[in-house]
Amino acid sequence: MTTPRATTATDFVEIPLYEKRRDIYQKEVSGRWQRMRTVTLFVLAGVYLAGPWLQWGERQAIWWDLPARKFHIFGLTFWPQDFILLSWLMITGAFGLFFFTNLAGRLWCGYGCPQTVWTKFFMWIEWLTEGDRNDRMRLDRGPWTANKFQRKAAKHAAWVVFSLVVGLTFVGYFTPIRPLVANLFTFNATGTQFLAVILFSVPLYLDAGFMREQICKYACPYARFQGAMFDRATLTVFYDSNRGEPRGHRTQKVEHRKSGLGDCIDCNLCVQVCPTGIDIRAGTQYDCIGCAACIDACDEVMEKVGYEKGLIRYATEQTLAGGEYTLLRPRLFAYGGVFLVMLLAFSFALATRVPLALDVIRERSRLYRETAQGDIENVYQLRVLNMDQQAHTYRIGVAGLDNVSIFGEQSVTVPSGEIADVPMRLQIPADQLAGGATKIVFTIESTDDAGWKLQEESRFMAPARP
Repeated sequence: MTTPRATTATDFVEIPLYEKRRDIYQKEVSGRWQRMRTVTLFVLAGVYLAGPWLQWGERQAIWWDLPARKFHIFGLTFWPQDFILLSWLMITGAFGLFFFTNLAGRLWCGYGCPQTVWTKFFMWIEWLTEGDRNDRMRLDRGPWTANKFQRKAAKHAAWVVFSLVVGLTFVGYFTPIRPLVANLFTFNATGTQFLAVILFSVPLYLDAGFMREQICKYACPYARFQGAMFDRATLTVFYDSNRGEPRGHRTQKVEHRKSGLGDCIDCNLCVQVCPTGIDIRAGTQYDCIGCAACIDACDEVMEKVGYEKGLIRYATEQTLAGGEYTLLRPRLFAYGGVFLVMLLAFSFALATRVPLALDVIRERSRLYRETAQGDIENVYQLRVLNMDQQAHTYRIGVAGLDNVSIFGEQSVTVPSGEIADVPMRLQIPADQLAGGATKIVFTIESTDDAGWKLQEESRFMAPARP
């Protein structure tokens, strides 16, 4: 599918909306940025893979218990009533992404995105089984031999095993992983569990093994709107064309400046090490994920030829134009301020969260009942949800009206993670009521040291007065 762009009244140039994938043979490179990136990727992958194996008491420490509608994370248990906290956290994370993107470009893409993490592991497997860039190119272009078959089989077998480990771990966040693994290896798991592992493993195998940069270029929306968060002071990967151009090969006998050449020797290593296959020398591109592989490759070349490092470096448009780096700028402060406020508000909401919920349901069959003593009676059903990790006893009270007679349990013990239904009848002398609906407040508070207290409004119905 293409979109025409008019150049003259009669000529059109077709711009492809999707480019067919070409094989990218990334060359392995080392350097300070790649060492930092490797440590980050291993830490993130380690946290992910170890997460479901951690225990908290008698249960899994991190567990999305969907049938029970609970999310356990160490000592906290979240319920559907806490969904607002999840929404709040996602909004906070979005503003954090905006802030760090404006500050230093695509840090998330280059160092923290799951797509980057798993793709890098797949590339390491590829380098281990098939060799570096030139070895892989020769292998792919050569005929099928026993050696080629063994290398390809070893690569894909390792990819499949790695995908199954990642997929199994993902399912382990929703189903306790220890019995899940035992059941899978003894073929006692349910069909749903087998299917879930496969459904999460196959997409990873196809994505990190074959699609790779296509996801970053076409599927990920962040690659498209990131430019809106950049400004002239955003740190990102730049090629210093003022210093590097005109590029070209040179000899050691003649000083390159005297022959009219820049520092770029046109070795093309910056292209060979790029995971998305772009040429950073062509300028800033949305395909760049900010992994800094080209920086490490270029610095290594500059060191070998005796030139100053930093021909490709983290820089800003301001500094490349000869200006000073500006950290104090309105957009960065706006993103950072909103992010900080949202983070503090979320932390406060989490710290002051009361793991207790109260629902008050009025009897629907009739609005009220007049007793023989002339009182007006309303019937309620109270649902007390204990979202804490241990049982608690709660005291129930009523406020908002005087001379209320309460019939029903005013103290209830609720086990951890359970719901207690407490029927309650309230009677009020008719002469104490104005008629119609009157606001009434049910209160519930823990009787132990927790000190939790909640209020829930309802209505007390009475006959309308003439």
